[in-house]
Amino acid sequence: MLLPEVDDMQGVIGLEKILSNLAEVLEVEGYDVVFLDDSNINSVDAIIVGGADINLSYSQDVSIDVPVINAAGKTFNEIIAELELM
Repeated sequence: MLLPEVDDMQGVIGLEKILSNLAEVLEVEGYDVVFLDDSNINSVDAIIVGGADINLSYSQDVSIDVPVINAAGKTFNEIIAELELM
């Protein structure tokens, strides 16, 4: 898979590992994707979680000041549309 040029990147998206199938779609759309963990949670522009329970348990003591999108029940297109509004 070819990744977009760095200049085409639209932002860094933190993704829960259970949403790995969404990573390629986001990369094709020009986003840089990282799987969330303690070391990178403060370096993302938005977070996408997979369940109704938006409890980022590994970051209980971390203040998150970025948009969080709940992907539950949404299509790829709906998720991309939400990101584009940010």
